[in-house]
Amino acid sequence: MTRADPGTLIEVALPLPLFQTFTYLVDDSLANAVTVGSRVVVPFRQRRQIGVCVRLGAERKPGTRIKKVLDAPDPEPVVADDLVSLCNWIAEYYVAPPGVALRLALPVLLTGADAPRPKPRTRRMLRITGEPPSLIERDAIFGRAKQQRALFEAIEALGGSTSAEHLRDQLGFTPAVIAGLEKRGLVTVEEEVVARDPFLSRAIVPAPPLEPTSAQRSAIEALSAASGAETFLLHGVTGSGKTLVYIELLRAVLGRGKSAIVLVPEIALTPQTVDRFRGAFGDAVAVLHSALSDGERYDAWLALKRSEKRIAVGARSAVFAPVSDLGAIIVDEEHEASYKQGEAPRYHAREVAIMRAHAAGAVVVLGSATPSLESWVNAEAGKYRLLRLPDRVAGGKLPQVEIVNLRRRFSGGNGTGPAPATDYERTISPELDEALHARLALKQQSILLLNRRGYASFIQCDECGYVAVCPNCSITLTHHRTPERLICHYCLHQEDPAANCARCGGTTLRQRGVGTQRVERLLGERFPAAGIARMDVDTTSGKWAHVDILDRVASGEVDILLGTQMIAKGLDFANVTLVGVVDADVGINLPDFRASERCFQLLSQVAGRAGRGPKGGSVIIQTRVPEHHAVVHALTHDYAAFVAAEIEGRREPAYPPFVRLANIVFSAVEESAAMELATSAAEWMSRLLVAGQVEGITQVGPAPCPIERIKNRWRWHLLLKSSQPGSLTRALRFFAERFEPATATAQRRITIDRDPVSLL
Repeated sequence: MTRADPGTLIEVALPLPLFQTFTYLVDDSLANAVTVGSRVVVPFRQRRQIGVCVRLGAERKPGTRIKKVLDAPDPEPVVADDLVSLCNWIAEYYVAPPGVALRLALPVLLTGADAPRPKPRTRRMLRITGEPPSLIERDAIFGRAKQQRALFEAIEALGGSTSAEHLRDQLGFTPAVIAGLEKRGLVTVEEEVVARDPFLSRAIVPAPPLEPTSAQRSAIEALSAASGAETFLLHGVTGSGKTLVYIELLRAVLGRGKSAIVLVPEIALTPQTVDRFRGAFGDAVAVLHSALSDGERYDAWLALKRSEKRIAVGARSAVFAPVSDLGAIIVDEEHEASYKQGEAPRYHAREVAIMRAHAAGAVVVLGSATPSLESWVNAEAGKYRLLRLPDRVAGGKLPQVEIVNLRRRFSGGNGTGPAPATDYERTISPELDEALHARLALKQQSILLLNRRGYASFIQCDECGYVAVCPNCSITLTHHRTPERLICHYCLHQEDPAANCARCGGTTLRQRGVGTQRVERLLGERFPAAGIARMDVDTTSGKWAHVDILDRVASGEVDILLGTQMIAKGLDFANVTLVGVVDADVGINLPDFRASERCFQLLSQVAGRAGRGPKGGSVIIQTRVPEHHAVVHALTHDYAAFVAAEIEGRREPAYPPFVRLANIVFSAVEESAAMELATSAAEWMSRLLVAGQVEGITQVGPAPCPIERIKNRWRWHLLLKSSQPGSLTRALRFFAERFEPATATAQRRITIDRDPVSLL
């Protein structure tokens, strides 16, 4: 590792919205303390800033005054060379400031401007000194100090050492008794560093030996034999045993002395996934995701960096885990939109995983029952190697899917009886109700999906039609119960429900559109003896709330699990024999080119939760558009037929996977300012394209965003399309670095979203 010599100039990336690095001098006091990847404290505009050294040997520009590095707080670089290169690629491709991109590779506790070394968690350990005294000696030593003797003998029974915390909290000894025993010199008290591992409290259940199917064995052999950088698309139907393939690949990777990263899309999936991997690999697994405390994430990060743990499991940000000798990256449910970062830099973890693995010569596995169209096209073109798991394991069958046409039912056109009269009947069809009753009678479990949280979608006046909307966003307010509030799911604005219409004063205000809270109440009234659990953002905000709910399902306490999309994937419960989709149409008609794809994926994934055990299962989908191709092909679990129907709509006008896309969003507090900013940017971009400085790009817009206002900011956007990624990169960097609005104020913002997963 090359270190900076005295007098060396270095380039430092600072976490600022500036598309450049900065040059600083390393003086004698910090000689040999700085290298690429080191944190450094530097002066910047009368303040101290912490940045990362990205290059040794920068050039001194004529006429510039070079400031000195103030401090290098770490004995070793915190960002390895490969991650520095990866973050530089992210900054280039996603058009982000280099210092902002490099923060992705640092745990939160290492990003503070005062550059402290995070304090480890410690505990006080009591250890018996020397040979334990005999019984006669104990009588003389302790005399009437019965509590001290009891404490001494408790420590002795625990092997001669234990923590003060255990003695105090579990055995009831007071600090005074502990201090008295220490004063006698019979025990020593030492501070011991303790890893903050949130999963230590969960028992490791050894994974049962499983015999791979022929398809699994072929996939395992292909992955284990792969040499060098190669990307595989593992297309396996739900329940086909993708996790077993992952585990056997990891076993091969660890057997070669290498490390691995496993990405999962939802925090809700992490506990079950971690349990599976810990069952196979014990404490070699570290967990990285945003629900952990800063200290827990730092300790996991440190264990990986020191190679004390060799497998990193987590959500999106785990792709930056500081593992060495990387052998494989697995991206489970690779199609999931949650792999896309919502803030700058707006990276996609799947693409970052591929770049990182290829640079390390490692294998990438993209696993899904419903791959993204981009990945599928890459596999068909030979860019990725396609592996198939076409059948469920142990001879299991995909569940039968039944469609309930809500349009015919509400119009009375199906001849099954009178129109629904109660809230429950309007929400749960007779077919789904009968199926729920049958499962309860058989002591089997059901999952109900409704991808809309809250109690009601909105509240509307019967007299004038007025709907309560957010004062900050172009969105209706969702009605929530417990507590009774109207809430905006974009800016989190809250207000009390009104007794009268705000526009006409009318007194008849009706709730429209059901949410998970309302369905939970209806189910509770219909099935009072059933165990019902709701799983959505509102019920899983606590740190371990999602774990508790899933553990209750696993133990059989829950008969009906109701939830949003977080219950649609990754859950594997053998006693779940029914899946019901309360409203399949949520999101299907959104003004977004991926709406149909997301609908098909969600329906297919949630259908796959049924029948994963020997009892089999069935699925009931309630919809008003049974003829929609996303619904039709979910009915038959036919991914290939869906792709054939969907992909034609992406050719003209062209959308991914046939072109690369960039969405430039302009926002301002005033609507006219957002429009003016977008218009001037579009004219600037048009001149750039006409001049031929960048070729092969089509410009669409500007136009208002589908959701015109969010958090009191009006929004317009401009789309750039190109089949040439390099041209799009150049155009975006030109724009980011050189476009200057006629009126530049802090109230106006420009956001560049490369490869967006949504245009809303």
